[in-house]
Amino acid sequence: MSLPHAMTAIAITEPGGPDVLQPVSVPVPVPGYGQILIKIAYAGVNRPDALQRAGAYAPPASASPLPGLECAGHVAAIGPGVVRWSVGGTICALLPGGGYAEYALTNEAHALPVPMGMTLRDAACLPETCFTVWSNMVMRGGLKAGERFLVHGGSSGIGTTAIQIAKALGARVFTTAGSAEKVAACLKLGAEVAMNYHDEDFVEVLKKEGGANLILDMVGGSYLPRNVKALADDGRLVQIAFLTGPKVELNFAEVMMRRLTITGSTLRPQSDLAKARYAEALETHVWPMITKGALAPVVDSEFPYDQAAAAHWRLESSGHIGKIVLKVS
Repeated sequence: MSLPHAMTAIAITEPGGPDVLQPVSVPVPVPGYGQILIKIAYAGVNRPDALQRAGAYAPPASASPLPGLECAGHVAAIGPGVVRWSVGGTICALLPGGGYAEYALTNEAHALPVPMGMTLRDAACLPETCFTVWSNMVMRGGLKAGERFLVHGGSSGIGTTAIQIAKALGARVFTTAGSAEKVAACLKLGAEVAMNYHDEDFVEVLKKEGGANLILDMVGGSYLPRNVKALADDGRLVQIAFLTGPKVELNFAEVMMRRLTITGSTLRPQSDLAKARYAEALETHVWPMITKGALAPVVDSEFPYDQAAAAHWRLESSGHIGKIVLKVS
């Protein structure tokens, strides 16, 4: 396959709002050892992209400065040492960056086959959310069948994925959302209880049920002490983002007396080996859920990739339910 020397990508021209995302011409990257070059069909849009655009989430030194952490498409070239994939293969992949472009690089072990029968658009919605949810909810949080599980932001890409996977694992799923429409969407996906956080107190609801065994939270701020109160004894809180801030006053005496666990992680800075292990776990445990119909991405909207700014406005409006994608080719 003959590759062009240059490609169109969407760059962050300066830290700021969505309108700083502008098309530029850049060289097509060349795969190094263990890397594959992907010709991108669709790219997912995620909160870390918006944080990077705003200047609040710098990419790792070895990563592309372009935004975009997941995609689906075809293998365009392979680097030395690549054994799993060949040119022309159809894949979806977690990216270290660079997804808002016609081509992007990733480690071969961070790519997965597109589930049978799934479109490339839907497959582009899987990597970032599935890697994040499985590694934190199951591998870090230890969710088990029969446990009471609370995920905040149930209508987000993370939330819609977490609801479905937790339900498939046999957990009792509780969630919060910000409108009647979002509450209805969460219930349709399998949540046992979905609370409009404007009208209901999740702490009181969970206390009546005996407390949450596991909470997956991306809100932070004032939710942190409330999460502690909503946990059952020996419960676990896994923090994956801080939409309302990372700093809060917290009484750790309650954590000690009730034997609570507070942990968390961010995906992007982790090692290639850690991400490869997550990919292996997804293919073993989550991809069969997709095949059985227990998990399907919820797609809110699609934008041409030269309208990435509009996609970011949609993301930051918080009006979306599920994932936002960019159509690249």
